[in-house]
Amino acid sequence: MLIGYARVSKADGSQSLELQCAVLAAAGISAERIYEDRASGARDDRPGLEACLRALRQEDVLVVWKLDRLGRTLKHLVNLVRDLSDRGIGLRVLTGQGAETTPPLRPDA
Repeated sequence: MLIGYARVSKADGSQSLELQCAVLAAAGISAERIYEDRASGARDDRPGLEACLRALRQEDVLVVWKLDRLGRTLKHLVNLVRDLSDRGIGLRVLTGQGAETTPPLRPDA
């Protein structure tokens, strides 16, 4: 199952999640499976991300618009990706350089 996460850095209404959510929806993620935060990435308390991580199950794929929407620091990002991998969860980044940690699809899948 695909699960999306979107975040904007400012909670004051000057930034919108609409673009990220539209891109995630175009990638096949239903609105009820997109978790959101309106907070600086430097903050430790991101309830949307925490709920998203709790919802993910083995063989799910976490999808983000850009990698910088996910991690606070490089160390945090590396630890998060390692945790996802250890749990059997893939990661797909839709823009920027793009990244995906899911195994290749089998021809019969």
